[in-house]
Amino acid sequence: MRKVAVVGVGHGKFGKRNDATLRELAYEAVIPALEDAGITQEDVDAGVVSIAGEEFAGQGAPSALVGDYTGIQPRPVFRVESACASGTAAIKAAYGLVSSGLHDIVIAIGVEKMNAVSSVRATELMARAGDTRWEYPFGVSFPGFYALFATRHMHEYGTTKEQLAMVGVKNHHYGAMNPVAHLQKEVSLEEAVNAVLIAWPLGLYDCSLISDGGAAAILMSEEKAKEYTDSPVWIRGIGSGSDSMLVAERPSLTSLTGVKRAAEAAFKMAGINPTDVDVAEVHDCFTIAEIMAYEDLGFCKPGEGGKLIEEKQTYIGGKIPVNVDGGLKSKGHPIGATGVSMCVELTKQLRQECGKRQVDGAEIGLSHNVGQTGQFANVIIYSR
Repeated sequence: MRKVAVVGVGHGKFGKRNDATLRELAYEAVIPALEDAGITQEDVDAGVVSIAGEEFAGQGAPSALVGDYTGIQPRPVFRVESACASGTAAIKAAYGLVSSGLHDIVIAIGVEKMNAVSSVRATELMARAGDTRWEYPFGVSFPGFYALFATRHMHEYGTTKEQLAMVGVKNHHYGAMNPVAHLQKEVSLEEAVNAVLIAWPLGLYDCSLISDGGAAAILMSEEKAKEYTDSPVWIRGIGSGSDSMLVAERPSLTSLTGVKRAAEAAFKMAGINPTDVDVAEVHDCFTIAEIMAYEDLGFCKPGEGGKLIEEKQTYIGGKIPVNVDGGLKSKGHPIGATGVSMCVELTKQLRQECGKRQVDGAEIGLSHNVGQTGQFANVIIYSR
């Protein structure tokens, strides 16, 4: 297979974007990505679009709309969907198209317009990603699922509500510095611990946001990358996995089988270990999800995720900085855009372009993107 590099990235503002439609959110990300790469739409061979849900924006065949409005057509465009892991699925698909030799330049576009419907309707649509025969009809939604994970983690390992809240505090700290973040505000530990309850032990600041926004990344073959940049960011490893549809059938509620499989494959492909990673983007849809990610990715031993955040080892200057763009908690979570947004952040980190949020000397970055409660999992490793 050919080596593949990320050469251009673009990112729109995440938030409750009543000022922009789905197509406009995509455009906001695609044009900066093209400019960053130093190319035009004419240079692109194909596009891969990540949109998790048609019903949010009320648009069937949304990839056709995005391809048309952003100027990618008449080149081929297609859509991928892996729930909340759709963005990294798009990166993986684009990587495959380039590494195989089928195309030389492919753009991955992630976009979602979630606030076109009410928060009640958005919650219902997301809950339908659970098993509609055995889970959804009985009222369980994703805060409930992750509350189950949190209470089990507390029972088995002594993890505390305060440690969960510390994840949100950290991510808001960095999100406050990120101009594209949905919620650019600091949150104190006291505020986080005492926030309105969503599903015990998870409070308001333990839960990610319902966001609109877009992100884009341009992937090129090694030969093409060398024509356009002196600072390519290479995709070194990709791994994927899955878990059972029914949460009730899983052997553990404190670890995601698919994530561990994805991480093992990505590390093997890249030829590195968890200790080699300088900066990570993980899927903190809920604060317990970030703590579980620390453990499943090998940044600490099982049960020590709470201790890792309590010791501030996932802050800049710590053992492994995590979500220094604000994560899903503060930067936002427009579902289809999330995994591509991780690629944008890591590309900028490895190019040393993140200002006050920069991890000095970062050479290897990792993204961890999870769909549903682990039914989809992608881990991607990037390097300078």
